[in-house]
Amino acid sequence: MLIDRLQPLTDVFDWLHQTWERPGTQRRVALLIFWVYVCALIGIELNRQNLLPPQLAVLTPLSHFAAIHLAFTLILGLEVMGLILSISSSISRSIGKQFEILTLILLRNAFKELSTLPEPVSVVNNLQPILHIGISGLGALCVFACLCAYMRLFRPQRFIHKPEMRMRYVMSKKLLSLTLFAVFFGFAMRDAWLFFHGGRNSTFFESIYTVLIFADIALVLIAQRYMPTFQAVFRNSGFVIGTLLMRLALSAAPPWDTVVSISAALYVLGLTWVTNYFLRSPYCAGKKATPPV
Repeated sequence: MLIDRLQPLTDVFDWLHQTWERPGTQRRVALLIFWVYVCALIGIELNRQNLLPPQLAVLTPLSHFAAIHLAFTLILGLEVMGLILSISSSISRSIGKQFEILTLILLRNAFKELSTLPEPVSVVNNLQPILHIGISGLGALCVFACLCAYMRLFRPQRFIHKPEMRMRYVMSKKLLSLTLFAVFFGFAMRDAWLFFHGGRNSTFFESIYTVLIFADIALVLIAQRYMPTFQAVFRNSGFVIGTLLMRLALSAAPPWDTVVSISAALYVLGLTWVTNYFLRSPYCAGKKATPPV
């Protein structure tokens, strides 16, 4: 089969995934983000003192709070890359990663509001940023609580009976993940080039989230190839609805972005509880147990 001939590509994905998950890699990346944050603070201060060349001064903001926004944007980008790599694991585990990213998005929105505040900080005549920060922070807390509840409810489901079919299913997900990995870096390079050559605002996250919507649909179709039962199709399709709501929350204006995010988290939580209960019902009794997918 064609997928068997693509084994070398899945080996490349395995190497990328293992390299990224190493503690040493994570520590280096965290240190890099810290120094980017420090350099951003220094660059902003130099720009405020008119000490930067004109080419850099045009691209450098004047608010120190922009450095916080930059740091959390980088953290969010790394989490998105982690999400792409997690596609090769089970759909349920990937949903947990979606929860983590959603909390970071809400926190990033809160820190983004800081960039609208003057220096020194004063909110006497404008309480709207404080209101948005409070709503985003509360939303992140609610989604995090849903994540904790989801992890308690999480039960690996067993839908694929043959080990060979399970192996091909995992290989298909790895190929999809590797493709998204290439798209991720393609969008990152494109937006970096546009920013440094024209100062255009980045649309990276909007672009990658749109691609992930189509990837979610592709994942459901791939899963149906190997798990055609009603229970599996219902669960996988329901999870895609939840992730779609999470993606749509990104394009909503405050405070509706927080409302949609919490609604998506509650929907996935309810779906998880219902499917767990359904699969324990007499209707599903007697199904042959197989390794979790």
